[in-house]
Parts: sequence; structure tokens; C-alpha cells
Amino acid sequence: MNSLEIPEKCGVMLLPDTVLFPHGGMPLHIFEPRYRKMLEEALEGDCMFCVGNLLGDDSHDPERGAAPVGTIGLIRASRESEEGTSNLLLHGIFRVYFEEWHDEKPYPYASIRPVLDTTLPAHEEKESLDRLRRAINRALSSFPSEVNEQMNATLDKAGDSATCSDAVAQQFIHDPNDRQRLLETPEVRKRIDFLVRFLEKAGQ
Repeated sequence: MNSLEIPEKCGVMLLPDTVLFPHGGMPLHIFEPRYRKMLEEALEGDCMFCVGNLLGDDSHDPERGAAPVGTIGLIRASRESEEGTSNLLLHGIFRVYFEEWHDEKPYPYASIRPVLDTTLPAHEEKESLDRLRRAINRALSSFPSEVNEQMNATLDKAGDSATCSDAVAQQFIHDPNDRQRLLETPEVRKRIDFLVRFLEKAGQ
């Protein structure tokens, strides 16, 4: 994913209580005319748009209603119906900070800046991954073994602690406030600590 070029400006789909993490997938149903236009232009261009968490009740005023950090995603698949609506799968790529909102498009449109993860020192990387795996194993101890095996396979595929923390957050954290807080946390150590505490409480 790092080889993808992130645009300086991008369309943003603002949805209440909705947070997409990098490396996570989100199915979306596009029906509003403005977002249908956004999708059309994205498919003609770089196949990317952002998902932002709408904190207020007015998605037409993103300056006041949108959370400051969202996720830019890549359209993996899109199918348009005869009525012009579309179902698609968006794959999260990077956290992005919405630097400035523009009114040149009929849909929310912003200047964006990637939010980079702070990496862990080499001696902490393995320890953090081990802590996360142990917490997951305890939290899933009452589930069928296939569930635990699938989650551990996901972590194996993710690799580093930054990607693993996002994969775990995408699967386990459901409260939108917690999800937004984790999305706005570039420090991997803090994300791991939060997830371990959450999973340990869930496993009690």
C-alpha cells in the first residue's frame, strides 16, 4: 500500500458513528446524488475517496461536523444498479488529517495529509505483538477454535504491530468514540495498550 500515491485533495463520505481503519474493509451503499457523483469521479480517477466520522448532524458543513481524522480508501469492487445506486467495497489505506474543506465539488471535498504511525523500537515490536496475541487468545477462549485461528492468521498476514493494531481495532472495537480515538492515535504503543486493556476486560 505504501507505493500508492495519495492525492492532495479527495472526496469524503461523511457518515455518523462510522470509522474505517487502515487495512480494514467497509461495504458501502451509495445512493445520495452527491456521493454518486463522488464515486463516478473517483472511478474515473485514482479509485480513492475518504470516509470521515460525522460528529454533528449536518454533513453539508464538514468544517464543523466532521472529525479531524479519517481514512482514505481504495475502491476494491463497485457494482452499479439500474437505478444508479452502487454497492462497493472500500479498503482502508492511510489515516488522513482533513486540513481544509473546499466547496468546489457538490460533495464534501478536502485537502488531506497522511498521518504516519510512530514505529516501535525493535526490542518492543515482538513484545507488543506477543501481548496482543495473548490478549486475543484469552478474549476468544470461549469461542470455537476456528475463530481464534482465523484471527491469528489475520495477524500473521498483517505482520507489524501498527498494522496488527488496526486489524484488531477493526474487528473488536465497536464503540464509535473508541474507534475514532484509536484512529486519531498515531502512537502504536498507545494503540496496543488500549487494545490489550479492552481485550483483557472482554475476556474476564
